[in-house]
Amino acid sequence: MKSSQFIMAIVLALVTGVVAYIISNSLGKDATTIALGASLGALFANVAATILSKNTTSSNNNEVKTLYVGNLPYRANEAAVRTLFSTHGVVHSVRLMKDKHTGKRRGFGFVEMAAADSESAISALNDSEFQQRTLKVREAKERPEKTEAE
Repeated sequence: MKSSQFIMAIVLALVTGVVAYIISNSLGKDATTIALGASLGALFANVAATILSKNTTSSNNNEVKTLYVGNLPYRANEAAVRTLFSTHGVVHSVRLMKDKHTGKRRGFGFVEMAAADSESAISALNDSEFQQRTLKVREAKERPEKTEAE
């Protein structure tokens, strides 16, 4: 919840509480319980409405997918791969994997791009030629968690 939404929820709860207090004073002690319930109900209803609206308005524009790019030329750099993929959509990041001992590229990497653009990038770039190599592009698989033995 954004801070402005939180402030609005607090203001609504306070206003409802003041109105409930005025009503409870005019109706008696039993009305205090009703007023308190109404005040808390308004607060929680606003919080619930905010959470629900946030869940229903989240769009695919913000979602990012990670693509595996295999059979990359060893001389390819991040800028060249970014340029290649950016013709098919918004690229958030490019990571070309290197051997941790030698520092040389391993011939594969990962491109993070907008989910809406990922399918067109996969269909256009899989089995396409890039710097005299045939690329393998697909949606990346989740990395399995490492166990303590590894």
